[in-house]
Amino acid sequence: MKEGKMSVSTQICDKCGLPIDLCICREIAKEQQLVKVTTVKRRFGKITTVIKGIDEKEVDLRSLSKELKSRCACGGTVKEGCVELQGDHTAEVKKVLREMGYRLEDEN
Repeated sequence: MKEGKMSVSTQICDKCGLPIDLCICREIAKEQQLVKVTTVKRRFGKITTVIKGIDEKEVDLRSLSKELKSRCACGGTVKEGCVELQGDHTAEVKKVLREMGYRLEDEN
């Protein structure tokens, strides 16, 4: 094996035609979606933060949920195409989603 040479990725994205390392499809998918962050009062007065409007086909909701739960230090789940977090984390979720490149509904 020769040292100093790096292998170049030859995989090409089906959508944009760029090499996988330079693919911009995910960023474009994030920018095109209009995300809505709301709170809902559940049984026994519990508040839940609900994130709607993210396309399941374009974005992995499970990994997004994991990131949001980690950043907000709370529990949560993915149900019916929505991410649900335990507690009122509206401000933090909006901040994190903006950092990730999503467009929020109230920013029209």
